Amino acid sequence: MALHRVARFADVSESRGLEVRIADTKIVLLRVGDQLRAYQGECPHAGAPLAEGALCHGRLICPWHKAAYRIEDGALCEPPALDSLKRYPLEVRDDEIWVDDQPLVDAHTPPADDERTFVIVGAGAAGTACAAALREKGFGGQVLLIDREVDAGYDRTVLSKFVIAGEMPPEEVPPLRDDAFYSEQRIERINGEVASLDASSKTLQLTDGRSLNYDAALLATGGKPNPLTLPGADLPQVFVLRSKDQAREILQAAKPGQRAVIIGDSFIALESASALREYGLEVTVLARHAIPFAAQFGETVGKAIRALHEANGVVFHTEGEASYIEGAENVEAVCLDNGQRLPADLVLAGIGVTPATDAFTDLPKEKDRSLKVDGAMRVIDGVWAVGDIATFPLNGQPQRIEHWRLAQQQARIAAANMLGADEHYLDVPYFWTWHFGKNYDYLGHAEAWDEVEFKGDPFHPPFIGLFGKNGVVAAAVACDEERAMALLAERMKQPLSVDEAWQLIRDLG
Repeated sequence: MALHRVARFADVSESRGLEVRIADTKIVLLRVGDQLRAYQGECPHAGAPLAEGALCHGRLICPWHKAAYRIEDGALCEPPALDSLKRYPLEVRDDEIWVDDQPLVDAHTPPADDERTFVIVGAGAAGTACAAALREKGFGGQVLLIDREVDAGYDRTVLSKFVIAGEMPPEEVPPLRDDAFYSEQRIERINGEVASLDASSKTLQLTDGRSLNYDAALLATGGKPNPLTLPGADLPQVFVLRSKDQAREILQAAKPGQRAVIIGDSFIALESASALREYGLEVTVLARHAIPFAAQFGETVGKAIRALHEANGVVFHTEGEASYIEGAENVEAVCLDNGQRLPADLVLAGIGVTPATDAFTDLPKEKDRSLKVDGAMRVIDGVWAVGDIATFPLNGQPQRIEHWRLAQQQARIAAANMLGADEHYLDVPYFWTWHFGKNYDYLGHAEAWDEVEFKGDPFHPPFIGLFGKNGVVAAAVACDEERAMALLAERMKQPLSVDEAWQLIRDLG
């Protein structure tokens, strides 16, 4: 043990963490009463400085993407992180804090003492989170992870934000887990696609003829981008964006100075508009709505985001719908039903996704082809579903929400329930979206509100806005207010009055 003096006890506030360093190692000190803890200083998900996070209800909440950790022992409580925090031994001597430069040894993989086989269909955010959670929660049986892509699960959120902006090569997209994790945790990756599921015999059939038996199955197949069905949509410069391979194809086709037309005004569509504009293309968005994201963020923030795009040269076109794509061997233009013609060298469609549930013919589906689950994420006995394919009860209403973090939250709940627990989703949906260097955070799921109030100006961040319904916070949206949103991510799990929320924000300074 090599202890290093890093701070005085009085330096550590009970309201926030203190970052210290031992050589190049960043460590965050946390204080709860007269107890101190020392953890790794950067969030294991994306490296956020945890000292800038919020402390609330015995949890440390990451400022960037709202992963949450138990202050007592650093255990992971909420994704998108998949790991608990490394903890460092410390001593207090005469008001001085001494910390070891080596973390405590992590818990080992559960022993292979369980004869059951759990199959996870889909190795994206949700599937990988479920596999990790099963081992974390002590499952020692066989875990089979079926992945239709050759590469192990990776961070899809960066594709529309950084990869097609030319800022991150496709081969550098971070994996959700490295190869060592799968081998150490005895998680068997199977490259393949499910053709059918027989719930009565608990059998999965793969398209290559293989058959897999299971004791419990998690379905996490995600969404398939809706393709354009217009004449000319089969031209090689017409794209959707969901995978690393598709991002690579877009980069191979795109050249600075070319003209790109984005069809749709979804989050993927406008993130892609920002990215391609940053890459040097002339970008036109054929939008369904004059104000983007108004349904989620309200009109003021929607107008501010459109203004940000326009200030960076993106052109919005809101009259007419795409009728056909002109061109013989290459895209030349998108032609509208009102006779207008938008010149284009490249077309990207961002018009939503459809749940990838075609293989599950025997399971009951909703009109949108999603699978209806109960509060425990269960479809039927022995089968759970999470993420983009799941319609689940939220505040008493059936909802299907296409959020990365929510899919991981649901996967951790499903993992617990596959092991016999009875956990339910009682959290606050959260997502983030990136436009021209600005990150917008959103908490909640408000379909209606009767008041909205801002601190700061959405047109000139930082700002935070609260959407109230009957005096209670229904949702919050912000840019550059990370610590406040981290605090609200925890406090909004119980009804929080608008007045109390503003007091919490003011108290943060």
